Amino acid sequence: MPEFAWPWVFALLPLPWLVWRAWKPVSPGQALRLPHTWLTWHVGDRVASRSAGSWLLALGWLCLLVAAARPQVIGPPQAQQHSGRAMMLAVDLSGSMQTPDMQLGGQQLSRFGAVEAIAGDFISRRKGDELGLVLFGTHAYLVTPITYDLDAVRAQLQGAAVGLPGTETAIGDAIAVAVKRLAALPEQARVLILLTDGVNNSGSISPQDAAKAAKAAGVRIYTIGVGATRMTVPGLFGDSVINPSADLDADMLTYIAHETGGQFYRATDGNELADAYRAIDALEPMPQHGPSLRLRHELFRTPLMAAAFCLLFGMLWPRVRGVGA
Repeated sequence: MPEFAWPWVFALLPLPWLVWRAWKPVSPGQALRLPHTWLTWHVGDRVASRSAGSWLLALGWLCLLVAAARPQVIGPPQAQQHSGRAMMLAVDLSGSMQTPDMQLGGQQLSRFGAVEAIAGDFISRRKGDELGLVLFGTHAYLVTPITYDLDAVRAQLQGAAVGLPGTETAIGDAIAVAVKRLAALPEQARVLILLTDGVNNSGSISPQDAAKAAKAAGVRIYTIGVGATRMTVPGLFGDSVINPSADLDADMLTYIAHETGGQFYRATDGNELADAYRAIDALEPMPQHGPSLRLRHELFRTPLMAAAFCLLFGMLWPRVRGVGA
């Protein structure tokens, strides 16, 4: 059964009549005296023409009020169920994330390219979870607060560029920014996934101090060290094999994870990175029931179109009658 969201709009129904009463035009008989009494006004046809036009205008006004009152059909209540998980992703965008040492699906990708592809899929499968995004380099920034809008989080990650927050790595600052946002959530839901390929060499907070603050706030941190261990590079005397992840501070990432009750994952290629996300995906959800939601289908378009039609023809009706005569 249709309902009106703003039924008080119908109180405006007599408004045109009140305006007409306030500014009622002077009748021709009072404005002009005819010199001969046998002369009379032949206004019958005009009155009839004006009457039809007035009915159209009145009907148009009524349809306009119906549209303004927002007729709508309200659907049945639908309970919202959430997983209870609230995760913050902290992604390293320092300059070394451009290193093309990751294999994913037989293709050579940069570290950030692999993270972007796998983390994007990870985000898409987080239905019912709350997610947020922190990007860090020389500085750490909260890009997306905790939200159920997963499309916004994924879009922000895909729109990020390596080096945008600086070319160095502020791991401690990134943890501090995330912990500040997670601390207000239920303790069981406070999870941070930190992904980096380097060592902390920037920022005002050391990773150890940030980990202690996270532990005090009840935030579990899962750390992922990304980057291959072997990479062939061309040189003046031929190709050589190097370790492109020599700067990765795995001990520090392991300490952060163990200190906060999380776990450290090492990802040397796309498959291991996907395995790390799958392991985190297996975290036990905590179903929560949110307030019920009722969908509303707005029906204002039909009366609005009818109002436009009646008002237009109501105003043009005297001219139409004049042409016809």
